[in-house]
Amino acid sequence: MPAYIDDMRKVAGLLRQSERIMVIGCSGGGKSTLSRKLSRKLDLPYFSMDKEFFWLPGWVKRPKGEERHLIGNVVAGERWLMDGTGPSTFDIRVPRTELVVWVRMPRWLCLWGICKRAFLHLGRTRPDMAPGCLERVPDREFLTYIWMFEKRFAPLVIAALDKHGPNVPVFQLKSRREVNHLLDLLGAPT
Repeated sequence: MPAYIDDMRKVAGLLRQSERIMVIGCSGGGKSTLSRKLSRKLDLPYFSMDKEFFWLPGWVKRPKGEERHLIGNVVAGERWLMDGTGPSTFDIRVPRTELVVWVRMPRWLCLWGICKRAFLHLGRTRPDMAPGCLERVPDREFLTYIWMFEKRFAPLVIAALDKHGPNVPVFQLKSRREVNHLLDLLGAPT
């Protein structure tokens, strides 16, 4: 079982001390927005997995070997905050991570987040996506992924956290109110 912690004040203290942080969660849950805010507040370099590693222009997936090489270069550094779930790279990322923040919102909120994101950025590249990846209307496959995330993918995340970092603290945020409270504790703008 991952090393869950549930004391938000303790997490705020850990965040202030940590120099290598992963922010994970289902698409649409707000992990990128939170990551940007934490990065600014904690003065940590921010890396979006989608933008930096996963996608090439035009929604072309980067070759896996190249992706892993790029991630390895970043995680070898002393200071970073990385936004993205991708359990297939937990073997590279988690052992170097000092704290995992899991944005674990209800699926209806993730679906709302995806729809809102599509509406706000439709036909343009959003800030956390690779250049040339224009936002589009979510398809059925993507919506199903979000709807089934807790059942199908959360167990993979838990297993990978347990395997690659059983002692790495994991803090779960399960509501917007909790996110805002954590940011308030850090003195970050919400």
